[in-house]
Amino acid sequence: MLERIGSPADLQALTPAELDELAAEIRGFLVDTVSRTGGHLGPNLGVVELTMGIHRVFESPRDSIVFDTGHQSYVHKLLTGRQDFSTLRKRGGLAGYPSREESDHDIVENSHASTAVSWAAGIARGHTLRGEEDRCTVAVIGDGALTGGMAWEALNGLAGSRDRVVIVVNDNGRSYAPTIGGLARKLDGIRVDRRYESFLGWGKRTFAGRGRFRNFAYRSVMHGKRALKGLLQEPSIFADLGLKYVGPVDGHNIAHIEHALAQARDYGEPVIVHVLTEKGRGYTPAEQHVADRFHAVGKIHPETGLPIEPSRFGWTSVFADEIVKVAEERPDVVALTAAMLAPVGLQPLADRYPSRVIDVGIAEQHAVTSAAGLAFAGMHPVVAVYATFLNRAFDQVLMDVALHGAGVTFMLDRAGITGDDGPSHNGMWDMALLRHVPGLRLAAPRDEPSLRRAFREALDVSDAPTVVRYPKGAVAAPLPAVRSVGDLDVLASYGGDASVVVMGLGSMAGTAVSVAEKLAAEGLDVLAASATWVHPVPGGLLELISGAELVVTVEDGLTDAGIGEEWAAFARLAGARAQWSHHGVPREFLQHASRAQVIDRIGLDPSAIADTALAALARD
Repeated sequence: MLERIGSPADLQALTPAELDELAAEIRGFLVDTVSRTGGHLGPNLGVVELTMGIHRVFESPRDSIVFDTGHQSYVHKLLTGRQDFSTLRKRGGLAGYPSREESDHDIVENSHASTAVSWAAGIARGHTLRGEEDRCTVAVIGDGALTGGMAWEALNGLAGSRDRVVIVVNDNGRSYAPTIGGLARKLDGIRVDRRYESFLGWGKRTFAGRGRFRNFAYRSVMHGKRALKGLLQEPSIFADLGLKYVGPVDGHNIAHIEHALAQARDYGEPVIVHVLTEKGRGYTPAEQHVADRFHAVGKIHPETGLPIEPSRFGWTSVFADEIVKVAEERPDVVALTAAMLAPVGLQPLADRYPSRVIDVGIAEQHAVTSAAGLAFAGMHPVVAVYATFLNRAFDQVLMDVALHGAGVTFMLDRAGITGDDGPSHNGMWDMALLRHVPGLRLAAPRDEPSLRRAFREALDVSDAPTVVRYPKGAVAAPLPAVRSVGDLDVLASYGGDASVVVMGLGSMAGTAVSVAEKLAAEGLDVLAASATWVHPVPGGLLELISGAELVVTVEDGLTDAGIGEEWAAFARLAGARAQWSHHGVPREFLQHASRAQVIDRIGLDPSAIADTALAALARD
């Protein structure tokens, strides 16, 4: 069946039985392929029928379909002619999120959540202004992404408009973990209402017999005291904004989905279609794994869902262990995250001290400002998020935390180059952005001992924001200092007084040691060094580089305006004469590939850095 689908148009001629067969085949395809490549399995298993229904009712790409977030777009890729998943999220293969380079059917590449309704509002208004009233715009947003404030700003802006927007709320009760907050409780009330099944049956008959959504809305009101009226009035959270609402709809019944979407499409104004789906549907290991329904997986055994290669002890695990130890000692420590309790390592703390962990949903701005409030109230909040997601709350870090001298610690997981998740997930912007925040102190630990130590030192700062950043994946072997110069640790030294000093920040400390080894093999006197606290400029820098001809900095953040450039500017102002060579991430969006492949492409491998250093010395 799947081989017969080259475009969404090929879905139109399929019978109901064939549609069910195709849905089953798609699920089998996803389990088979994603288990070999890794990727977002659970979300896509849950939207098979929903995506098929969307593509049968709407005419993509003339009708724009925006996914929020893009990790639920695998089925969309399959139905739009992209069926080679053998290199999913690998260099040169399919991206793990929508990609305009891949298809005209893809609109939004950014996989940061809660943005789709704003995109849809802008696209739809553009169509209206151009006189293209026959085009419709669809935003597919999960109930988890509706916890983000930006989504509600967009819904508020859509209220009262006459643009053709259909907002599909894919309600599976989960983001990474169960969706939290007042919205989740509101949707829960609809999802478990015993009147739901009778509504589905009545709705099908109504849709079949009426050609306009206006009639559907009118009849729901005119049913007076009947149970249906109560059910349709339940989502007052949408009605109070002036938005039409349809639902809830069984997200695994294609006929019901099509009826609801067709009525919403033809209404001609913004409509919310509330669809109930089950994350991980049709895959037994996912259905039995309550924790995350196999949200994202590495390579797994498809029969059992067990990983082929068990993950090694990683940076996240170190933080998870240390914050529990700290919480036992300090009752003032409280943690916050944005819908990523397990991924950032806060689940053990939540299990031990549930009242001291706050999951705000996909709302990083709220997390940061409420952390400032907690600090004012005498607590020491720890905000744990992926580095890429703190970009969304930069203003709050600057104006709510730093301006008010709040003692808030930010633990930035997945900092630096992450690789296969693609451009929106590389945590490469944080150091260049955050070093401009007055009073902020930033640490980039290089190994497990320095991470544990940096975290505790950050918690001792009560009058300014502190940031500790660390990469994705396994922790490197410990890199003990052979000696220290001020706040800098010398990791390796070759020869006498060093003519070359190689500085490795954070996870790049090991690279600095390898570069030093290569330069020493060329007969140079060289040392490799690192600092745990990299901003402000660490004490001892001028002393360490006093006799050097060349200072090389290596960081996995932006080279422009990065930490290396900050150190060099400081040294030059102090009269240091050494030349500097900076190595980091270029100011560009990095396409998906493995971390090693990205490092090789941008010249952050030891051989390339050593060659550049030798060339600089030769020119001098």
